[in-house]
Amino acid sequence: MKSFGTSPADSLIEEHKAIRALTELLKLEQEHLISANVEGIAALTEEKAKAAAQMAELANWRHNALAAAGFEPAEASMQAWLESSPQAQSAKKSWQELIELAQVANELNRVNGTLINKQMVRNQNVLNILQHGNVQDSNVYGPNGQTASKSVGRHFVAG
Repeated sequence: MKSFGTSPADSLIEEHKAIRALTELLKLEQEHLISANVEGIAALTEEKAKAAAQMAELANWRHNALAAAGFEPAEASMQAWLESSPQAQSAKKSWQELIELAQVANELNRVNGTLINKQMVRNQNVLNILQHGNVQDSNVYGPNGQTASKSVGRHFVAG
């Protein structure tokens, strides 16, 4: 990892690069999720993990710099440091941009999680049908457009 000075703002440029890289990976993941490209999704897993680890490492460095400056080593303390430090004034815009980029990445991640959950539900429904031969209580429709159901009970003939 690149070495930085002693200011908590010193890592912001690298944090911007890292969050942008992660955001691009999340956008690509979303494209793969929408197109059901399982291989593409799997190929992104390691890259996403590396990007997230780099971001965590950079945030940890910033937290340590905040602690060394006498602030709580946390995200909320960065704003307090920016307000109290005359040399930090130029970093305010960069910090705000980083927060906004993180919000975009967070929303992409949330949407991707929703897409994954929807696919898991569909997969589970298909598995239930394949394993049990039962489409009852599933979201499967028959050729007539109605929910298909299969009776699993006994049939009695009254005569």
